[in-house]
Amino acid sequence: MDALDVLVVGAGPTGLTLGIDLARRGVGALVVEAGERLFPGSRGKGIQPRTQEVFDDLGVREAIRAAGGPYPPRLVWKDGEPQKAGPMFDAVAADEGAPYTEPLMVAQWRTQEVLYARLRELGGRVAFGRAVVDLEQDAEGVTVRFADGTTARARYVVAADGGRSAVRRAVGVGMTGESVDPSPYLVADLRVRGLDRDHWHVFMGGDGYGVALCPLAGTEDFQLAAKLPEGTDADLSLAGVRRLVSAYAPLAASDVTELRWASDFRPRAALADRFRAGRVLLAGDAAHVHSPAGGQGLNTSVQDAYNLGWKLGAVLGGRAPEGLLDTYEEERRANAAAMLDLSTGVHRGEVRRGEATVQLGLGYRESSLTEETRRDPGPVRAGDRAPDGRNAAGVRMFDAFRGPHWTLLTPAPVDGVPGLPAPESYGPGLFLVRPDGYVGWAGDTAEGLRAYAARTGALDAG
Repeated sequence: MDALDVLVVGAGPTGLTLGIDLARRGVGALVVEAGERLFPGSRGKGIQPRTQEVFDDLGVREAIRAAGGPYPPRLVWKDGEPQKAGPMFDAVAADEGAPYTEPLMVAQWRTQEVLYARLRELGGRVAFGRAVVDLEQDAEGVTVRFADGTTARARYVVAADGGRSAVRRAVGVGMTGESVDPSPYLVADLRVRGLDRDHWHVFMGGDGYGVALCPLAGTEDFQLAAKLPEGTDADLSLAGVRRLVSAYAPLAASDVTELRWASDFRPRAALADRFRAGRVLLAGDAAHVHSPAGGQGLNTSVQDAYNLGWKLGAVLGGRAPEGLLDTYEEERRANAAAMLDLSTGVHRGEVRRGEATVQLGLGYRESSLTEETRRDPGPVRAGDRAPDGRNAAGVRMFDAFRGPHWTLLTPAPVDGVPGLPAPESYGPGLFLVRPDGYVGWAGDTAEGLRAYAARTGALDAG
């Protein structure tokens, strides 16, 4: 059988993002999904500013914005009466370098619809009803077996199949973690009457437990999130959800008019021991499981895919050595560990939502893929996220970066390779910006640039 370049297992936000990035690079990839359709619930609903930048590059930000909206203020109720409302997030000031600073609320099922449409537009596809049961690796690729008896062959496989990843288990990669909260939680999408849609309503009982009802932007639904007493079994039926809501909120059971989706979980933080096992790479929840507090899980997962896509493209295209893929684990596992700590801190009330959670300050300064050669670096250093801004000619950086290419910021061509002058806000020097929007190399002169480009697949930089 003919081998695919990449088989992506899982059609959630991680797998679909990776599918889009591979499709725009001309990589022969297939996304497979165990379910018969896309995930129907709203489990992850926060799109952080850094992820909005990623979606801008992938050509879906406007569609994502249209599918959702801003977060409403949080309104706490006490004894059946509304108290003072307040913002969910500390404000983060926008500037030329960071034009997006407010999280967007988009139901996960709507995010997936947008990503799926973009994947199809680029010629990519998803095969549904393909549950992985086993796989075997050899020196040339991976053979994957599905529950329906069929197989597929690929040079690389990416596990994007969630926290209970069948692929991760098949390659024997363990996960180390801890419980974040001993209480069980329930999350559901439902229709409710008798509540305004201008607030995220929080109803706490005297027992320390309660429910929150958040109007899901871009839909007619509310998302229910409930913290239950230890030892409680969550009842995911309509009757059970009605009893739960009416027990804490000043609503009748019949005010819950429809239950569209429900799930239960126990918050935990867990990190895969490795993100790579030969020709199999782990991404998203298959590699790290977060508490939903702070909206870090989906966003960290999308950025896994964004980091991995260009590296797979460079290796498969023969522009970079196979060892480039090792930097995926190096960069993303450290990043995921930091985001797990952050999510846990938000869940426990130790970290505020705001500047810490927008993910604009994340970078790779310590990565082996980062080279800072200037004697006196300015405000933007190798390993940093490359900010937006306009250069002296009025060219906007995010416009220049958009696409699957590297971008050379230089006042004059280097060995015949054209570039763009950097904005003054970057400081002095030359900058080579990676396809995922981070500065890979920076120097006072072009010395060393060619060698860096050769080992990273950036020979087509410009």
